[in-house]
Amino acid sequence: MSTISSTGEVLVAIQDQIATLTLSNPGKLNAINAHMWQALRQAMQQIEAAPDVRCVILRGRDDTAFAAGGDIEEFLTVRASVEDALHYHETLVASALDAIRDCPIPTVAAIQGPCVGGGLEIAGCCDIRIAGESARFGAPINRLGFSMYPGEMAGLLALVGPAVLLEILLEGRILTAREALTKGLLTRVVDDEKVIDEALTCANRIAAGAPLVARWHKHWVKRLRNPTPLGDDEKRAAFAFLDTRDYEEGMQAFFEKRPPRFEGR
Repeated sequence: MSTISSTGEVLVAIQDQIATLTLSNPGKLNAINAHMWQALRQAMQQIEAAPDVRCVILRGRDDTAFAAGGDIEEFLTVRASVEDALHYHETLVASALDAIRDCPIPTVAAIQGPCVGGGLEIAGCCDIRIAGESARFGAPINRLGFSMYPGEMAGLLALVGPAVLLEILLEGRILTAREALTKGLLTRVVDDEKVIDEALTCANRIAAGAPLVARWHKHWVKRLRNPTPLGDDEKRAAFAFLDTRDYEEGMQAFFEKRPPRFEGR
């Protein structure tokens, strides 16, 4: 595995068309500080620019935590005033979450241990979320006297709806992985020791497909959440695959009864 970047406490490595992005804050359960939010955005931009990446896995540094929220110890300085708080959430946090949510490459969250607050927001921006049985989820910030910023709340609202989001925020209760699965926060739950292997298996399945098709699927799912009907140009654009080499390869491989070799063009 070749490490292509080490941006503070956010590490990016690429192997076999799969990028792994690791949140690292040892001793704090990978709690995310202001520098890490900046590094997260930069890492996602670097991954998106890598020509051969077909899937991104986001994970915590080790099996003890995905990310136990924001680094509360720095809140008294980075959010000391309304202006500071707006900069922190609009410029640092929002840009990082947007970089994950808007990434055209499929993303998979491999969740071990606590996935709380900012960690939950990050996982919620991923396309697929795989967690271990002992993973835990929530945002108990009502006990700290501050509310979730609306811009960050919107992503979770779109994922699980108002009833589940209000349950999480009003009670401040920590959910088990199985509860999170039933409430729509997760894609699947596996044994703790199988989380990374399952995420890699998932990523390999994605990487084996046509990469342009994966990007189009992400685009159309996002577009269809807009209630505006598709225009004629958009309907025609839905068949852009007809002009790709990957479509020719996929059809040829089907008839020749062999695995396809997609090139992303």
